[in-house]
Amino acid sequence: MTHFRTGVFVALLSLISFPALSHEGHSHGDEAPPPTIVTAPRATAASTLFELVAVADGPALTVYIDRFDTNEPVTGATVSVETPAGPVTASAEGELYLLDAPWAAEAGDYELLFTVEAGTDIDFLTATLSIPAPVAAPPEAATSLDLTQLLAAPSQSEALKMAALGGAGFLLGLAVMALRRRRILAAGVAVAVLAVMVTTSVAMAETTAPIVRDVAQRLPDGRIFAPKTAQRILAIRTVLAEEAEHRRSIELAGRVIPDPNASGFVQTAVGGRLAPPPEGFPVLGSTVEAGQLMALVEPSLAAADQSSIRQTKAELDQEIALEERQLARYRPLAAAGTISKAQLEEVELTLQGLRDRRAALDALPANAETLVAPVAGIVSKANAAPGLIAETNTEVFHIIDPAKLWVEAALFTDAEVAGAASVAAPHGQSIPLSLIGKGFAEDGQARPVQFRIDQPTSHLQVGDRVTVYAETADVTTGIGVPRDAVIRGGNGENIVFLHVGPELFEPRPVRTAALDGGRVIVVAGIEAGDRVVTQGAELLNQLR
Repeated sequence: MTHFRTGVFVALLSLISFPALSHEGHSHGDEAPPPTIVTAPRATAASTLFELVAVADGPALTVYIDRFDTNEPVTGATVSVETPAGPVTASAEGELYLLDAPWAAEAGDYELLFTVEAGTDIDFLTATLSIPAPVAAPPEAATSLDLTQLLAAPSQSEALKMAALGGAGFLLGLAVMALRRRRILAAGVAVAVLAVMVTTSVAMAETTAPIVRDVAQRLPDGRIFAPKTAQRILAIRTVLAEEAEHRRSIELAGRVIPDPNASGFVQTAVGGRLAPPPEGFPVLGSTVEAGQLMALVEPSLAAADQSSIRQTKAELDQEIALEERQLARYRPLAAAGTISKAQLEEVELTLQGLRDRRAALDALPANAETLVAPVAGIVSKANAAPGLIAETNTEVFHIIDPAKLWVEAALFTDAEVAGAASVAAPHGQSIPLSLIGKGFAEDGQARPVQFRIDQPTSHLQVGDRVTVYAETADVTTGIGVPRDAVIRGGNGENIVFLHVGPELFEPRPVRTAALDGGRVIVVAGIEAGDRVVTQGAELLNQLR
């Protein structure tokens, strides 16, 4: 009897296989595949002028038209379409063109002829629109599942799984209790009920319906599928690659400096206390004219100087008194003819000189130094405040002309710099420079090279650190592209994106060299005629 009970218990355990319950993010069994994401039916066409994509949306078509070389949307064009239902003119709505297509609701292949008139450009494009047949739901299939499959089936809810597991555990407990009490009939009933649960056929239908959705994504081969809607949002722009000869450039570290002929400093010649002019101190960013009064410096005297001045004043007062008495004696004598008039005039002149010296000493603290602007320009630095003590040679103001700036760079090589150069602006623009002159290297270090900024710009300020791309006499052959077109790939190599299809982009590794502040030379990796993405390449690279 003991062996019988043990056998029944083992049989019960063999009938039930308890699966490990899966949790979010993990799978411990066969799971139904996720719904398939497919794109809407579309037709594409391209010519040397335009690139066209027509997307079917039920009984309507949405047409996207871009310039073939730049990928710029074509707006305000007249678009006529030869459809199976006859000629139709699309209506323009912003950057889109819409037309009714009730025939597109039925499956089939439809040949379309588009006539695009944009200004003076007229082109004809043919495309084939394939509308697939609707996917029919598969018939319900009755599948016989055991208890393990019931518990692990992903289509069942957690409540159903817990109910099945609880019911199986309850029947197993009844069978074990019946065996312990030697109630073979009750155990047999429990085993029979459990066997019925295990062998019950469960009718289940698994239907995976495709989801129609145009979404930008990276394909398994590394290319990027970007529908026209995504391209409009990302503002993708391209350029046709053209191979040409370019002067090789070298990169120099530079710094923006003011033109020494159009800038100047306002400094004090003597120490003293600063005082504002009648209209006040000029503020930062204000415009001043050459010769404009900017500040006053009231000299401040030390204690020793003040003591010496007092002693000098006393001596002058004494001399003035003596000369006044002598002049008083000389006047009647000169009138009587005892002394000559020359002697009288000499005493008068001596007295006048002593009085002038005494008056200068009295006015000495009030003789303020005037600080005037040496050139016309903008106040870029101000260190002035009422009552501020300024030492000798203190820089009170710095005046520059923002329309006249230079760039000073350091040349560490023996390459000869040509006259043309440029720097890269923060927004990818190239600012041209012209060579002013080159200095000599000191102690074997870099040679200073100065350039003039030909076109005044607000992107560069005095003191900015910049990279100068200076042309040399060497000539190289390659394809010039904007610097923003070359990005860093996931493996660290330089890549560009090629527009290989209306909605398809391919990353391509390239080798580059410096050209100027806004462009680089692609020496290898692409060919002439390729459409290179110049704007939005970094955004495309982030798509997954």
